Amino acid sequence: MTIGGTVQKTGILLGLVILAASYTWNLYYANSGASMSGWAMGGAFGGFAIAMVTIFKKTWSPVTAPLYAICEGLFVGAISAITEANYHVSVIQAVLLTFGVLAALLGAYQTGIIRASAPFKRGVIAATGGIAIAYFISIILGFFHIQVPFIAGSGALGIGFSIFVVIIAALNLVIDFDFIEQGAKAGAPKYMEWYASFSLLVTLVWLYLEILRLLSKLNRRD
Repeated sequence: MTIGGTVQKTGILLGLVILAASYTWNLYYANSGASMSGWAMGGAFGGFAIAMVTIFKKTWSPVTAPLYAICEGLFVGAISAITEANYHVSVIQAVLLTFGVLAALLGAYQTGIIRASAPFKRGVIAATGGIAIAYFISIILGFFHIQVPFIAGSGALGIGFSIFVVIIAALNLVIDFDFIEQGAKAGAPKYMEWYASFSLLVTLVWLYLEILRLLSKLNRRD
């Protein structure tokens, strides 16, 4: 495993995401805003299933990571088109903000401003777990038509929560950078380049979706 090899494979996965997202994006507008729920749900659940396989079978990541990228691309393209059309959110702005955060944190990590120390990792992982639990509870309550205000709402509390989630998602990038660096130093197997790229892509997709959610809340507030 090398850092250069991981960067190359991350580029491949991002390219697959963009291609797949372009397909569902164009499909939405070509069909005058036709329902994209099938593509969105299929991409989301397909991506989740493949992600679970990848996590437990890291040796399969050269195959599963590209498949995950395609599924997430289909999902992201559909959600982006729906969000832009319904909430007048600039998807380009969300993309630029995502990669801007990536570049800023990479620079901070490389210069030593931010380090993935053990306490840092524990704090970020604990916060990530708490967010996951909150989202899971929100999904369960959604089946009973109950909305959690600080998750779905566009008030001050809802926007504050989204800002917090964006920060935690961004800090997960630092853990990904450290994972890549330590794996390269330890001489991890070559397939770990794909796994590390997959992990970084998971965080980037999450960060993008949370930024998109935050922008939609801000627009609704207006």
